Amino acid sequence: MSKQHPDVSLSDVHESVDTTSAGRSKWRRIFAFFGPAYLVSVGYMDPGNWATDLAGGSQFGYTLIWVLLMSNLMALLLQSLSARLGIVRRRDLAQANREVYPRSVNFALYVLAEIAIAATDLAEVLGMAIGLQLLTGIPLIWGVLITVLDTFLLLLLQRLGMRKMEAFIVGLVFIIGGSFLIEIILAKPDLREVASGFIPHIPNDTALYIAIGIIGATVMPHNLYLHSALVQTRKIKRSPEGIKRALKLNFIDSAVALNLAFLVNAGILVLAAAVFFKSGRTDVAEIKDAHLLLDQLLGSKLAPTLFAVALIAAGQSSTVTGTLAGQIVMEGYLRLRINPWMRRLLTRMIAIVPAVIVILVNGEDNIDDLLILSQVVLSLQLGFAIIPLIHFVSDKKTMGSFAIKPIVQFAAWLITAILVYLNLTMVMGEANDLFSHPGNWVGKTALILGGVIFIALLIIAIVYPLLKKKWSNVQVQLHPQATVLHSLEAPSYATVAVALDFSENDQRLLSHALGQGNSQTKYVLVHVVESVPARIYEHESDDLETEKDKEHLEFYAKQLRDRGFVAEAKLGFGSRAKEIVRLVNESTAEMLVIGAHGHSGIKDLLYGETINTVRHELKIPVLVVNL
Repeated sequence: MSKQHPDVSLSDVHESVDTTSAGRSKWRRIFAFFGPAYLVSVGYMDPGNWATDLAGGSQFGYTLIWVLLMSNLMALLLQSLSARLGIVRRRDLAQANREVYPRSVNFALYVLAEIAIAATDLAEVLGMAIGLQLLTGIPLIWGVLITVLDTFLLLLLQRLGMRKMEAFIVGLVFIIGGSFLIEIILAKPDLREVASGFIPHIPNDTALYIAIGIIGATVMPHNLYLHSALVQTRKIKRSPEGIKRALKLNFIDSAVALNLAFLVNAGILVLAAAVFFKSGRTDVAEIKDAHLLLDQLLGSKLAPTLFAVALIAAGQSSTVTGTLAGQIVMEGYLRLRINPWMRRLLTRMIAIVPAVIVILVNGEDNIDDLLILSQVVLSLQLGFAIIPLIHFVSDKKTMGSFAIKPIVQFAAWLITAILVYLNLTMVMGEANDLFSHPGNWVGKTALILGGVIFIALLIIAIVYPLLKKKWSNVQVQLHPQATVLHSLEAPSYATVAVALDFSENDQRLLSHALGQGNSQTKYVLVHVVESVPARIYEHESDDLETEKDKEHLEFYAKQLRDRGFVAEAKLGFGSRAKEIVRLVNESTAEMLVIGAHGHSGIKDLLYGETINTVRHELKIPVLVVNL
């Protein structure tokens, strides 16, 4: 873990996909733009959507299809604004927020973004666990715990590169889409009744709650952070024509990807309406019930199997994007970078803990209520991501000619007003239910306090950029201020330590060490004996390996002395990293030269990871020589 001052989002893959290469054909350069929106789109078809779509379809038939369409149009506009911010300003949303809002507000926005990511991951954990249970019959709690293992899948995908990660996600998207296409064909819905669902209508408060959940599941706040960073993985021409072309192609990419997500969500809702609502099973609000009844009502074993496979694919694909969003949020707001696998594990553990608690307390019943609640929590976070985004892409000082037009601004603010209104309506409805019953003053006080903070933060998010007239000219100090370089003198090391492993690489290590010193430098040759007696008896050991290693080290030291250098041999015993640190400190060395063999991953577990441990423990320069 380290404090970072990164210039760019997702620095490991920043501009890693070149769209400007002259050696490529026109179509290959165009297709190089396509990919980021597909990573974003999987967030719109994750298991959280399934719960809200199934509840909407089974209880209200095709009535809420228009909510899905409206949500998709909202998502398309907002994701295009997010991509515009990343392409034009080369900032992700978290970095842009850090430039404008005060530290306390940024911290609150960071916490809300993390809550949104945790809610998303909770839906993915539960969805994958349910899918595994439906496919294999294992208990739900075991399925939840198994989801920890996808941390390693993410690590592998990141090492393979951006394009391969995108290809993996696209493959999962097609599995999901193909599964529901087959199930829709089996269900044979009435197309005229499906078309009637596009007429806006909210039957009652329950439908409103599900509609808000659908919006929260579709327009996901963490996706706005994600898209503004992912578009920066493309290297583009920074001319006005190049930026305009990138904006156009990214909009096409978003339109195709999000329409695929809409078709998947509509497919789930239509399936629930055609199979459950039509048969009078309006009580089907749980994924497990839907899986069970598909077999009975459609008379096909294929449908429930495809349902479970698609559910697992949806959960697995969404887990990748959730981790990337968490990385962007943490680096952008806090300028804090941790290893991707650690970030993934942290996010997953935050999601697993409430899932395990709910299963242990309530059992496996009503687990879908937790899924729907996670989507409503997402919806409550939307305003805090959308409002700053609209401010940023509307500002002509930073966006220049690429600032959005007044008509687009109006549409964006209208969407924001609708979302905030729906959220406040839902909160007020829940508050009325709570205050209609006597007692429970703790809950009432918490609700009042939360409501005040919610509204105050919304007002600050809207008003602060308008009051702070100079914000457009303020840039985050991504790197420390450049300073004048005065006298630059090469350091002179009185003592240089060299860690040797008695291989053919020793000569190379010693050559590098001699290059760091002068005629007055003292060289301390270090080696650690790792035999069993050495680990047990340490310096008192007298086995053959200890004896031979001592002779070997003294032979090296003698050769250096014969050539006019000052050299000393020091032997350590037992733990390699710990002993190297101890011997270097004892010799008061001012630099350490050590070799790196280039192994990682499983080999680190087998052979040990020496260099990272050593360099963190020592306070002196460490020269690592790749062998």
